[in-house]
Amino acid sequence: PDIRGVLAERGITILYSHQRATWDAVRAGGNPIVVTPTASGKTLCYTLPVLDILLNRPDARALYLFPTKALAQDQLHDLTRLTARLPYPLPIGLYDGDTPADTRKAIRESARIVMTNPDMLHAGILPHHSRWSRFFHSLAVIVIDELHHYRGVFGSHCCNVLRRMLRICRFHGSDPQFIMSSATLANPEAFAGRMIGRSVTVIDESGAPAGRKTFIFYNPPLVDPVEMIRRSYLDETVRLTRQLLEAGIQTIVFTRSRHTVELIVRHLRQDCRLSDDVDAIRGYRGGYLPRERRRIEEGLRQGRIRCVVSTSALELGVDIGAMGAVILAGYPGTVASTWQRAGRAGRRDMESLTVFVASAAPLDQFIVRNPEYFFGHPVESGLINPDNLLILLEHIRCGVFEVPFEDGELYAELGNTGEFLEYLEEEKAVCHSAGRWFYTGGGYPAERIGLRSISRENVIVVDDTGSRPEVIGEIDAATAPLLVHPEAVYLHDGREYVVQELDWVGGRARVAPMDPGYFTVPLETVRVQVLEVAAENGEHVFRRYGDVSVITRVEGYRKMTFGTRENLGVGELTLPEQELVTASVWFTARLDVGEVGPVSGFRDRVAGFIGALTAIHSAASVILMCDPRDIGTCVGCAEGYWTARTDHLGLVQITGQPPSTTGSVNLFIYDRYPGGIGLSEHLFRKATEVVHAARIMTERCDCRFGCPACIGPVIAGEFDGKYAAISVLRVLSGSGAVAG
Repeated sequence: PDIRGVLAERGITILYSHQRATWDAVRAGGNPIVVTPTASGKTLCYTLPVLDILLNRPDARALYLFPTKALAQDQLHDLTRLTARLPYPLPIGLYDGDTPADTRKAIRESARIVMTNPDMLHAGILPHHSRWSRFFHSLAVIVIDELHHYRGVFGSHCCNVLRRMLRICRFHGSDPQFIMSSATLANPEAFAGRMIGRSVTVIDESGAPAGRKTFIFYNPPLVDPVEMIRRSYLDETVRLTRQLLEAGIQTIVFTRSRHTVELIVRHLRQDCRLSDDVDAIRGYRGGYLPRERRRIEEGLRQGRIRCVVSTSALELGVDIGAMGAVILAGYPGTVASTWQRAGRAGRRDMESLTVFVASAAPLDQFIVRNPEYFFGHPVESGLINPDNLLILLEHIRCGVFEVPFEDGELYAELGNTGEFLEYLEEEKAVCHSAGRWFYTGGGYPAERIGLRSISRENVIVVDDTGSRPEVIGEIDAATAPLLVHPEAVYLHDGREYVVQELDWVGGRARVAPMDPGYFTVPLETVRVQVLEVAAENGEHVFRRYGDVSVITRVEGYRKMTFGTRENLGVGELTLPEQELVTASVWFTARLDVGEVGPVSGFRDRVAGFIGALTAIHSAASVILMCDPRDIGTCVGCAEGYWTARTDHLGLVQITGQPPSTTGSVNLFIYDRYPGGIGLSEHLFRKATEVVHAARIMTERCDCRFGCPACIGPVIAGEFDGKYAAISVLRVLSGSGAVAG
């Protein structure tokens, strides 16, 4: 009755059908996963049963898990307003890296609902569970919001964090239920079930009203029909955004990288017709400091900020009010992310507009030319690999620190963890005594494991030209060579800085505010070494799957003008190599297979393989239903003498010494995560389908010699690059050539 009274004060007298179904599932002891569209009232789906449990059981506790601190803070605000009207106090605590030290003890001891994120749970709560004994003993329900975000390497880590938490719950005598929610997920039962290790109840029919949504697919016009070069999608994004803002429509622009966020903000601010207040147009991305992001979110809710340009950082359900329009500058990479971003405009029965502006990238061109694929295709499946050996070993190390393992103790789907513990014993990290395994290593092992990126460290960006140094942003160490190498133009909130120094040891990039009139694009070389072949097949062309070492190095950068994208020159760099051990699929074929047209020199043949691999990468992204950035590619000599790539002009660049026009070529497609997350394994099984799709996509492209929409940038007139790529794709699909 108390909850009904609070809802009635907010004008809610009846639940949506999916809210009622979630309530019933929790009351029956199940673990529901709610999969309904953005803004369909999923928050009440989990909040109502949680409040009911806590009000009926005075000793019960609840844990809310959000993928980001911003989302947790947003939900804290809403839940505090809701519970403030209850007749009984219900202490709520937000426990993350920003929580003051003097309030943490009070949250541990008295909070009935604790809100946190996976990073804090992993490194700040589980290793210190003895301080949380009262909380874990009474933990009745765990809420996981935005479950679709827990995919890939992040989700694989988080699955193991949950495994460790459930061990701790059993140790303290509790067995909590789960309530999960997601706006976009194709395989909710399998994905959620694997994430929590239990059977789940799927609730996927929404009873909420939905406003009219107009969705426009826009392909920028051709400026060179021969070369199939289109008008810049970023320029078109700026033009369309300007029209919406001049019409008084609050707009959010999503783009695919931090760099393009800053470019679009810069161009919009230069147009004084939009607003006299430059703060009415803001960027929002990773690297902005927390207080800056909070100000932007508040400005959007209050309407002071009329336009925000964001990466995926605003894709999640942070409350930014009701936007009128969404512009997608380039395809987000997945159907799920596209609908998630489109859902940021329009609330309840409000009408809204979404515009997808296609870039020249092959995947963008495929989607914009085949809208029926997008509208007729289900959202992507969640894919995790929590049993990745590298990830698993590190979390077992954390687990034995938290609670000693018993001999024969089961851990998730693994069964006996004996082999892992014996390996850790050899490393002097654990010891065995009286039928139990104890941690003997130094420090807290969880502190050395990052959940979100390959790199465990961050590089801070410091402007030290003023009276005192100012930290303006931060970048993970793996990305730092690309964005803050010496002489790089670093863009932040529409302003330009030039990097003076990158200090690897100190983790600092020193920048100075300047207006150089250009931006920089890093030049990266990649080479791949085969470590182990796990499976292979093929008659004319070998297809292999196994472990590889991917070695990358930023060797230079290009200076490009903002307006015309004119190349102003190239600078050289000397930066250390970075190594990634991961899973890969690779095709092996002779360099002289197929025909490449009238010119058949070494570079032309290599260009054919590069074009074919570009098309395969695009097809794999569609068929595997993954973000194109989740998989990397490399063309190289099977004997290891050389690797190849094309530059921004379509010229083949060779690293190493090619012995002749003979020999074998490897076409690598690899997971961009340590140890792999299962993409390459799926690709190995679907390789025939992927190669066939790449061939059809290339053959049906309207261009004559090849273009960015099919095989990447090429130089027309040099040779028929499209014909060369199609010849290679025909060979890879098994039409009569001998493998190397």
